[in-house]
Amino acid sequence: MKIKTKLTLGVGILFILIVLLSVIGSVYINRLKTDTEKILTANYNSLEFSQNMLLALDKIKTDSAIAVKDFRKNTILQEKNLTEFGEKEATQNLNLHFESYLKSPDTEKEKHIREDLVRIMSINMKGIERKSDIAILTAENATFWIVSLGTVCFLIAFILLFNLPQTIAEPINQLTFSIRQIANKNYNERVHFKGSAEFNDLANSFNIMAEKLEEYESSNLSKQLMDKKRIETLVNNMHDAVIGLDENHFIYMINDEALKITNLNKEEIIGKTVHEVAVNNDLIRELLKNIDHPSKDSLKIAADNKENYFEQEIVPINIVKTGEKEKKYIGKVILLRNITPFKELDFAKTNFIATISHELKTPIAAIKMGVQLMENEKFGALNEQQKELLKSINEDGQRLLDITGELLNLSQVESGNIKLKIESCLPKDLLQASVKNVEKLAEQKNISITTSYILDDNDAVLADFDKTVWVLNNFLSNAIKHSFQDENITVTVEKISSFIQFSITDTGSGIDEKYHRQIFDRYFQVPGEHQNGTGLGLAISKNFIEKQNGEIGVKSAVNQGSTFYFMLPLAES
Repeated sequence: MKIKTKLTLGVGILFILIVLLSVIGSVYINRLKTDTEKILTANYNSLEFSQNMLLALDKIKTDSAIAVKDFRKNTILQEKNLTEFGEKEATQNLNLHFESYLKSPDTEKEKHIREDLVRIMSINMKGIERKSDIAILTAENATFWIVSLGTVCFLIAFILLFNLPQTIAEPINQLTFSIRQIANKNYNERVHFKGSAEFNDLANSFNIMAEKLEEYESSNLSKQLMDKKRIETLVNNMHDAVIGLDENHFIYMINDEALKITNLNKEEIIGKTVHEVAVNNDLIRELLKNIDHPSKDSLKIAADNKENYFEQEIVPINIVKTGEKEKKYIGKVILLRNITPFKELDFAKTNFIATISHELKTPIAAIKMGVQLMENEKFGALNEQQKELLKSINEDGQRLLDITGELLNLSQVESGNIKLKIESCLPKDLLQASVKNVEKLAEQKNISITTSYILDDNDAVLADFDKTVWVLNNFLSNAIKHSFQDENITVTVEKISSFIQFSITDTGSGIDEKYHRQIFDRYFQVPGEHQNGTGLGLAISKNFIEKQNGEIGVKSAVNQGSTFYFMLPLAES
């Protein structure tokens, strides 16, 4: 429990008891006063009136007029002071006997008057005794409560007197001793308080301070400088550009590679904010745009008289200080990873694929033409085996021609040489052109294609007509390949917000969800399926759609069919 809480409880209870003691004392004193006043006012006055009437009765024989007047006066006062049980009847009898005595005085009637007065006095004496007993009981109760509460107050004060100073003084003495130890450079000293939360917090703060002082004392400045030089040399010799920023975006580190590609001088920018530097440097300004959300696209930067490619990465720096538990953000590092060699290899591969694909198209086309000529009966009849052989050669030639076409499309996309003709197109025209291209393929498996348009007749899409039809052809041909005989393929075109979505749904075996992200990668084919393609169709489709500012995706589950879809921007009407 905290000392503040202990003090509040102890002093608060003591205060409440003192107030209660004062209230009880006041109440009982008022009761005693009331009881005393009742005795004086009610009973003592009646005794005095009765005594005065006795004196007046004794004087009636000598001075009757004055005595009668005094008797009547005290009788009236007595009638106004009737407080005890039976006193009223005795007073009434007194008046009757006195009036009868005045009419015919005799000794017997005087005797009755004196008996009435004695009775009134006796009643009031008994009232005085009873009220005195009540006053005594009230005094006893007052004494009990005052003594009880006073004892409790004394005990609480006694406990506070002997416990509180020790509770406060002992930790202070221990802390004073520990501070002296720290002053004498004994940084191993630690304090451990038991009890209040305040002293526990004080002990934790003191121990953290001692730990940091011990860490600082045990550190070697020359070793730190050597480590700093070693790290700086390592960073400067990196082929990646490194720029270090503190939590307020001040530049505290930049390596030689970063200076080279930014054309900056180290002495001029160290200690400045990155925003100040960005004012006169286009590259820093570009990096600053993506500082919170780095771009996934590579940056092309001219350096060493050639184009270099870099990937931007932001590395936040969080540390846990000595004696603390929570991480604290102290800055970030802008890292530009040099991927130029990989890009050059990729360009070489793309050019090689484009060259090979282009060179193969001519001989493959010649082979197909030769097969078609051989199938012509003008050049002679063929037997069944020869016809089957030519059919197989024609199919393989077509497959090779399709592969080379896909490779050429892929090389165009990767090299950035693809040219798109974006224009307003009607979704129905795109779908009709693609369905017509796959009609024969669908007829071979007796598959029907159902189209559904959920949009207005005048809704158009911004797209390259040929490339979009190519994507639809790819989706439809894949759906036909993976659907069973006599099934149905559904094509849905609908407007979603500012896009038009094309969805092709088949009833095939479906695709496991774990392959959904990889399905649009180059050369990827779902494991376990018999494939005769190249794995490039969906990758090319993804590139075509994204180049048109669209989105592409798949929804599928095992044994539940698949839905491939893409979305393209809606044309303004």
